[in-house]
Amino acid sequence: MNRRERADRIAQILDEHIPAPAIPLDHGDAFQLLVAVILSAQCTDARVNMVTPALFARAPDARTMAALGAAKILPFIKSCGLAPGKAQRIARAAEILVAEHGGTVPRDIEALEALPGVGHKTASVVMAQAFGEPAFPVDTHIHRCAGRWQLSRARTVEEVEADLTALYAPTTWAKLHLQIIYFGRQYCPAKGHTPTTCPICAWAMSKARADRETRQGISKPAPRS
Repeated sequence: MNRRERADRIAQILDEHIPAPAIPLDHGDAFQLLVAVILSAQCTDARVNMVTPALFARAPDARTMAALGAAKILPFIKSCGLAPGKAQRIARAAEILVAEHGGTVPRDIEALEALPGVGHKTASVVMAQAFGEPAFPVDTHIHRCAGRWQLSRARTVEEVEADLTALYAPTTWAKLHLQIIYFGRQYCPAKGHTPTTCPICAWAMSKARADRETRQGISKPAPRS
């Protein structure tokens, strides 16, 4: 089986297990999604979804968020990791959106990446989930799964993104991004993984990698029959 055939079979399995993946971060528009993704760095989606309702009730858009300022943003998000820095970046991003983009989130990945706290992955999430533009954000789950499933050598995030976008049609990128995240969490976790019981790793992972992960304590050995 070549890599493209493997990719097609993986897509079929993802459709079977995660047919309609929901966007994990609660939001009302592109600005709120942008803020939520900034908050999600080194923080769970569940935690972000706990703090954003009160924050967005107080500052639902860029203008009110900029006026609120970092010092008043911080109490809303203090339970998120790295909260002081995130408060500063959210406030500054809101100020730039007001000053340079009329208070709206630009539908342009380079303009998004120019905002404080917004890297390529965050910008890609906004492009895909807020605007429906072709983008394939790569997080740790996707990076791990792409390597395990031999879809990419997975040496860098950039390499994984290039390999996956070459294998799949642009119209599928946003859905696949979410499918792999949910699948990775449920069936293909970073640790305590048993490749032989994973619906994809059972046939897509190389024996060499399975053995290496077992030696490193990442994966569990195959259960005895």
